[in-house]
Amino acid sequence: MKSSQSFFNEYEYYITPSEVIEFMYCPRFTYYMKCLGISQNEEKRFKVQMGREIHQKRSVQNKEYLRKKINSVKRESEVNILSQKWQIKGVVDEIHLLEDGTMAPLDYKYAPYDGKIFETYKQQIILYSLMIEEIYGKIVKRGFLVYCRDGNKLVEVEISESDKSDALDNLTEFKKVLSGYYPRATKYKARCADCCYKNICIS
Repeated sequence: MKSSQSFFNEYEYYITPSEVIEFMYCPRFTYYMKCLGISQNEEKRFKVQMGREIHQKRSVQNKEYLRKKINSVKRESEVNILSQKWQIKGVVDEIHLLEDGTMAPLDYKYAPYDGKIFETYKQQIILYSLMIEEIYGKIVKRGFLVYCRDGNKLVEVEISESDKSDALDNLTEFKKVLSGYYPRATKYKARCADCCYKNICIS
């Protein structure tokens, strides 16, 4: 596979999949962090710390069984990748070239699998797919998630053209908030209980 590096413009702002995931959880995360510069102190969160440890440990683990399961013929790990077209960037845990000539991102999650794929996880995989298609010139029809708290369970994520279009719509809304627009809070009020911004959020 060719290098995933593209020409990087240090004066442009590149959005990460993690930022889009936070935006989808509640658009006001983006407003408070990016527009007002108020940190959410994520380093203190246990799951964030554990997730980072999992990502470090997996680099020394034998993952050949995963490659066989997904019919991978070549793999790159910890790939820094960015899209100038969509102004997004990220670090993909693994990028696989599959037997059918398509490519697929694979991401590790410090979470159990309860039978459904969270929309935030899927959005992250879709954003990776957009970057991969631009940089490598290969079609991405699927991605994979590995749930580390459930015996490294491998789950396939189908990616349609409609999925990619919806992800681009989310990017458009994200950029709107970056320009200073104060968005609506999430409609899922249970999320507000543990929110680090609950004391300053104006309904």
